[in-house]
Amino acid sequence: MAEITFEITKELGVISENAKGWTRELNLVSWNEREPKYDIRDWNADHTRMSKGISMTEEEMQICREIFDKICNNADKYLK
Repeated sequence: MAEITFEITKELGVISENAKGWTRELNLVSWNEREPKYDIRDWNADHTRMSKGISMTEEEMQICREIFDKICNNADKYLK
């Protein structure tokens, strides 16, 4: 199996931290030297190990933002 390479090009923010000290983060990550994508996954403290996660293009991230905005503006409808 081919080795997967990555580079965190920009750390955007920590979403949460678990009991083992891993943090769920939103970052811009370049996978296999490709264009960076928005990426949500858990990382260990020195970013050498990671969990499964999800990567999104700028367009996909914008769509997620629109969905989140709808939810936030209508929380009583979506969160019940």
